[in-house]
Amino acid sequence: MRLRARCLVILERIPIRWNRNEYFVGSSIEANIDVHAVNIVVFQHLDVEHLGVLRDFMREDGISLTAVELDRGDAIPDLDGFDAMIVMGGPQDVWEEDRYEWLRLEKKAIAHFVQHLKRPYLGICLGHQLLADALGGEVRLSEQPEVGVMNVMKTASGAADTLFGSLADPIRALQWHGAEVVTPPDGAEVLAYSPACAIQAFRYGEFAYGLQFHVEATRDTVSDWAAIPAYTRALERALGEGAVGRLESEVLDCLPIFNATARQVYNGFKSKFRAATA
Repeated sequence: MRLRARCLVILERIPIRWNRNEYFVGSSIEANIDVHAVNIVVFQHLDVEHLGVLRDFMREDGISLTAVELDRGDAIPDLDGFDAMIVMGGPQDVWEEDRYEWLRLEKKAIAHFVQHLKRPYLGICLGHQLLADALGGEVRLSEQPEVGVMNVMKTASGAADTLFGSLADPIRALQWHGAEVVTPPDGAEVLAYSPACAIQAFRYGEFAYGLQFHVEATRDTVSDWAAIPAYTRALERALGEGAVGRLESEVLDCLPIFNATARQVYNGFKSKFRAATA
């Protein structure tokens, strides 16, 4: 058991490690925090697919973030020192191990963290698919790719879930994917679906969650992702020429809803890693 204590402190400078640099945020912020600092490792597959607004929430809480940019050759660190793992999206597919050799190591690390260390995991888009694949599920190309702002519905299990239950139904969400989980790992609970994708979210065990849809959007998300040629091609195939501008406008209109959903997901995930380290 990890010893924890609570105290009221003044945070003068909170170190946040991000993309191999250390940043300091906060200035004379009064907050209730744990004396035991929470350390989260974040696997990234493209520099513009980062934690987004979730990063802001974690900075507010003084959480230490270590980003591992796998596509740039960053080595996976010893995972024993981390309280939770978050795996983000990217242009890769889970079956492209010959092209991206680090995918094999990443899947082993995910399985070890979830099944052996039994610590909280949150996967978004590719991170959702990697969780399924690493634990014995199946991922395939989608018959109908989902790109744009769409609705996601909760299953009965989702409505009863301690993290998912507080979310709206339907969930208004940003989608941008051409592959999907078609078979969840044995024992997983499917939490959400859409007309085009039967497994929009699932939970494995008590602490591991995969979300096919994006909750991390900021006002820069569409423009940042549209700078990636493969993403722009997928967007225009789905929504037609000029789709970038239209989607950017729609995301900005929906951003308060997206950010509220992100806050709820983060609060639910935070309760998981607090429970796991209590």
